[in-house]
Amino acid sequence: MLIRIFQILFIFFIFLYHSTVFSKSTKNNNFNQRYLSNYFSALVSYENGDNDLALKYFDSTKNILRDYPNYFDKYVNSLVLNSKVSEAINQTKFFKSKNNIENFQTILLLTIDAFKNNNFNKANYYLLNMKRILMTSTYEEIIYEILNSYNKLFLEKKISEVENYGKLSHIILAFQYCYLDDNRSDSNFVNLINLDSGDYSRYLFFYLSNLINKNDYSSAELISLKIEPITSSLLILQSKSWIDKSKFDNFTKIFSCKSENDILAEMFYLISNLYSSQEDYNMSNYYLNISNYLNPKFKFNLSLAAENYYLMNKDMNVKKVLKQFDDKDSIYYWYRIKKEFDILKEVDGKESSLKYLNTKIKKLKFNSPKIYFDLANIYKGFKEYDKSIENYNFALEKISKDSDSYADILYRRGGSYERLKDYKKADEDMLLSLKLNPDEPYVLNYLAYSWLERKIKIKESMKMLLKAYNQKKSDPYIIDSVGWAYYLTEDYVSAEKYLKNALLIMPEDPIVNDHYGDVLWRLDMKLQALYYWNAALSSDEAEDKLKKKINKKLLFGLKNS
Repeated sequence: MLIRIFQILFIFFIFLYHSTVFSKSTKNNNFNQRYLSNYFSALVSYENGDNDLALKYFDSTKNILRDYPNYFDKYVNSLVLNSKVSEAINQTKFFKSKNNIENFQTILLLTIDAFKNNNFNKANYYLLNMKRILMTSTYEEIIYEILNSYNKLFLEKKISEVENYGKLSHIILAFQYCYLDDNRSDSNFVNLINLDSGDYSRYLFFYLSNLINKNDYSSAELISLKIEPITSSLLILQSKSWIDKSKFDNFTKIFSCKSENDILAEMFYLISNLYSSQEDYNMSNYYLNISNYLNPKFKFNLSLAAENYYLMNKDMNVKKVLKQFDDKDSIYYWYRIKKEFDILKEVDGKESSLKYLNTKIKKLKFNSPKIYFDLANIYKGFKEYDKSIENYNFALEKISKDSDSYADILYRRGGSYERLKDYKKADEDMLLSLKLNPDEPYVLNYLAYSWLERKIKIKESMKMLLKAYNQKKSDPYIIDSVGWAYYLTEDYVSAEKYLKNALLIMPEDPIVNDHYGDVLWRLDMKLQALYYWNAALSSDEAEDKLKKKINKKLLFGLKNS
């Protein structure tokens, strides 16, 4: 942090040296002590990602903004980051009249303005300038290629493919077909949705939207029946809700692939998502705000902004975004409640956050198994296993046994029963889950480890664990379970091998350290065993039951040794 501040200071004084501050002429001297202070504060705030504060200081130094292009660029970026895209464009248009444009973001804003006004010839002019200044940024090149492709589509009303961008090229092509009302659009969306590599389920929304736009409600309803009611994304669950309630107009209200701006907005959402996946949350929000400017009707996209701010620990910004999800008949209202709950949990702890959650739930008008599932997981995280079971029961009642989620809920409910030591019901749930999904590695691991802990079905547990391990060879919990199974069968050499690997992946886990200490003791490496037992004991994650067991081992070692 100090290094960054010194860098800013260095740049600051270099700037001063070349500025009119040192000029003897007071006529051209735009600076005074207040300007200097605000200028410096704007830069520091901007570099620290505090865009609200940065914009405050930028606004107070408007007299010098247009004289210094680099400073102006940061000001405009702050406007965009504060969702003031229209103002950013207006400032840029004024700036353009006085200066040559050599900045990608500046040209981009002018291009966006041209698109917003359906002036595709002007957009083409700016795109030529954009191409001229393209540097090495991969994302900037992608943005240019996509915008250029779409502009050709809008001007010429024919397909303009973007090559060499993998799945992104398929996405662009699907929207181009849709824009031209080409019959190939549906098949392209379906191909995207069914891709094995990556999650492209989002495009189910656009497929459904296109079907509804063609008044093909029956096809949309058939697809809705197959949507997973729990594991699907918020957007897809919202789509299902609209179709189930015959609210087909809600699709066309927020998106049309016949709208140039709507298509471009989706493209910028995609770019925003790419930046977010790279943990560049500021740039993600930058492009998300452009997306929202082009299509403000698609408010659901703002959930990405909420997630970005949450990961940046900007709780006030999160809450500001969440206020836009105010429809109590929407799954996104439940998302809002959960996210506000998460923030409150971190600040005030369990009791306050649960009280808030229960108060808000009563106002919900959206009845979904997803809500019960989420509630069950929340209570389970708080070790309130009775309440978690109650909500898992509600979720199971609301979904089909054919649903992919059914087996997962049984597994989770079985885990809650196991924590309550109701092993009969726990085993029943786990075994039924495995009957529905025999190869699920985490269910195999959980049930087998539970049996190991109870000293039952050791050989059967070993078979199940090896089956899980062959699917998830890098999962530390499964590796630990295999090692522990070998330990219980007194194959200490094999046990040491697996437990050591588990420890390498998660060296601070108290259970793995405890297990590794046990096997080292059996291998007559008692001093090393004490070290790992102490490591387990000092872990913040170690439960009281485990600590008590370790303290006994530190005093007396292991029996029968």
